[in-house]
Amino acid sequence: MGLLRRLFGLERRAAEATSRVGDESAEAARRAELFWRRWEELLPRVGSALGDGVPQRVDHQLAEAVGLLHPRLNFSIERGSEAIYALVITAQADPELRVYTDAWKAAAPAADSLWEYHDAVPPVPDPREVTVTLRGKRYPLDEVRVAAQFDNTRNLIDVAVYHPGFSELADEEREALTFLPLHAALGEKLAADRIGRVETADLLPANAVDLVAFRERVRAFDIGETDSAEPDTEQ
Repeated sequence: MGLLRRLFGLERRAAEATSRVGDESAEAARRAELFWRRWEELLPRVGSALGDGVPQRVDHQLAEAVGLLHPRLNFSIERGSEAIYALVITAQADPELRVYTDAWKAAAPAADSLWEYHDAVPPVPDPREVTVTLRGKRYPLDEVRVAAQFDNTRNLIDVAVYHPGFSELADEEREALTFLPLHAALGEKLAADRIGRVETADLLPANAVDLVAFRERVRAFDIGETDSAEPDTEQ
């Protein structure tokens, strides 16, 4: 009888866990519906602010709308890859919030020529065209070089990131200029899925490549089209 009670207890706890997941998914779907209803109401104001070149004018209203979905989610309006604009709402790789971004994306309207929707920050079309400003000084990402080690066992890529401006930066700014190029090149999801150890390189590493070449190698690795060999040395 003791064994049966334990088995029944396990089954009951499993059923309760399944019920909690189902309840959370239903709640996430309800919140997603609230968000999209509010988004439709805000669209004329959002379009006007973007047309006037002052997107910050609607930051507060958009933050309130995203809060309807979940207060810990982050949002941004980016340049779209197919549409003119992209609305990005991201959990920043927090697994507890994924149910809300999944529900939001599932309920999203179809993309059109004006808007597309992403549940993670997408990569920049050409990260070499991006310039990061830190403490009033500009650091072009076309000067970033990345050396990568592709580990098939861990299915991860360890990287060393170099920028000639690292030597003049404090630790916090160096860290920002180390990680921002990776996110710009790969986007949030691919960076979270495939980047392992990240080092800031004081000297230009051997076999380092620019961000576009690095992205091509990571994408090939992600779909299993490359091995753990180092990239060719940049000339």
